[in-house]
Amino acid sequence: MAKVIEHLKNAKEPLISFELIPPKRGGDIKSLLSVIEDILKYHPPFVDITSHSAEVVYEETTKGIQKKIKRKRPGTLGICALIQHKYNIDAVPHILTHGFTREETEDFLIELSYLGIENVLAIRGDDNGYQKPIPEGKSKNKYTVDLVKQIVAMNRGKYLEESLLDAKPSDFCIGVSGYPEKHFEAPNLQTDVNFVKAKVDAGAGYVVTQMFYDNKLFFKYIDLCAKTGINAPIIPGLKILTSKAHLISIPKNFYINLPQDLVDEVNASKPERVIDVGVEWAANQVEELLKNNIPSVHFYIMQNSQPVVKLMERLKAKKVIA
Repeated sequence: MAKVIEHLKNAKEPLISFELIPPKRGGDIKSLLSVIEDILKYHPPFVDITSHSAEVVYEETTKGIQKKIKRKRPGTLGICALIQHKYNIDAVPHILTHGFTREETEDFLIELSYLGIENVLAIRGDDNGYQKPIPEGKSKNKYTVDLVKQIVAMNRGKYLEESLLDAKPSDFCIGVSGYPEKHFEAPNLQTDVNFVKAKVDAGAGYVVTQMFYDNKLFFKYIDLCAKTGINAPIIPGLKILTSKAHLISIPKNFYINLPQDLVDEVNASKPERVIDVGVEWAANQVEELLKNNIPSVHFYIMQNSQPVVKLMERLKAKKVIA
């Protein structure tokens, strides 16, 4: 097994990695296993698994609608162990600041270390409507840079629990997120890039971006990152648009813009043909990225492998990949 930065450094051909989401609470892992089997043939160097904190949900009960607090998608740890030890692919679990204490984070990281999982993506996580109270004597990371610092401290053998002062240092490779169109809370792109630099300076080894559909935005972003002094690898994150509903849901949920050409082409297509439009758009994005010496591309596929299978076959047909 290897660190993400080692995969990037030693690659002799373009790397394409994927990101999956755990099944919903009480769901069946069979569908996820089917997705994993589909992507294995493309030899991904690593696979990300998203993580989710507790959130507020409203459920209809015999006593009426009641508010409950629950984690709707548990299972990140188990899925990562499965991917790494059954399929021999490096797993990259997401580690969140939102919804977890620093002590819970340390416990999770220790369990990952036990399992030999040494790649993590440190992110803040979405505000899901539930602010978990911090128990007395516990603490919380406020920003992602604080989380990065905590993981780096563990890599140096410094743990929160005093009884672990002589414990073996961990050896995590830390990834963080970047936003070619800036994070929606940042006042401008430069400020957002400054935050990324702070995370890299704190010890992050690489950056993976939010999805985008206009490569010019990505090229502008990496240029700005370089001018700001960020020398860590930056992996472009992409998502295949597969339905007309995505024209509304993607900009709304991820705070990104869709190119007018793509919007017009999707609107002019029959619903069953939208996936082909999305695949061709993504294929052209990948082709341009690779031609401009971007060595790796990361796809957000969640739990649906059909679009990415179509894409990979299209890339082979275009001789973009072997």
